[in-house]
Amino acid sequence: MELSKIEEKIDHAVLRPEATDEDLVRECKIASKYNIASVCVKPCHVSMAKKLLDNSSVKVSTVIGFPSGGTTTANKVSEAEEAILNGAEELDMVINNGKLLSGELDYVKNDIKMVVGKAHKSDVILKVIIETSLLNDDQKALACKLSEDAGADFVKTSTGFNGGGADIKDIMIMKSSVSPKMKIKASGGIKTLEQAKLFVEAGCHRLGTSSTEQILSLDCTIVSNSGY
Repeated sequence: MELSKIEEKIDHAVLRPEATDEDLVRECKIASKYNIASVCVKPCHVSMAKKLLDNSSVKVSTVIGFPSGGTTTANKVSEAEEAILNGAEELDMVINNGKLLSGELDYVKNDIKMVVGKAHKSDVILKVIIETSLLNDDQKALACKLSEDAGADFVKTSTGFNGGGADIKDIMIMKSSVSPKMKIKASGGIKTLEQAKLFVEAGCHRLGTSSTEQILSLDCTIVSNSGY
């Protein structure tokens, strides 16, 4: 597999709670250097990232309801609106797993649908993080179906902050639970080129990682300490 095929699928994560403005500058330089798909930053960093990447093709993405997914629908919509105004072109929203596990499926679907509406009104992509580490296989499939029914563009494995991470078995479950038009993003624990290739070959359209430079520089002996 050509390295360029990996580059165009990477969402470079800069989401550690302690990530500083200086960290953001450094990570955006890495993103520009490798011309990846996007940089996924904290909501407070969207405007700054947009300016830093203004002369590149790298998109700015951010997170909604991160990392627990437990904020209200109104708050998620407000977060999405502000992020879009600040320059975000893609949103990664955390599903409300507590409501999913409570059987409140209409709530879960509407929660996603309302953010989808705000995103799509501005031609912004919405990815739904189902947090696979908290769900059994049937629940993973259900979360994916609800996400598609609500109009989301992607389903994504994990935040990287709630235990577990990307797993090929989960990708297979997710892929079989949605139609071909839905895209899949793997995130959490992808630190080497070999891992990245496996997930792309399994059908992933995006890879969330903070180990972009390690992966794309072909130096797979270096391991990131960021936890994403």
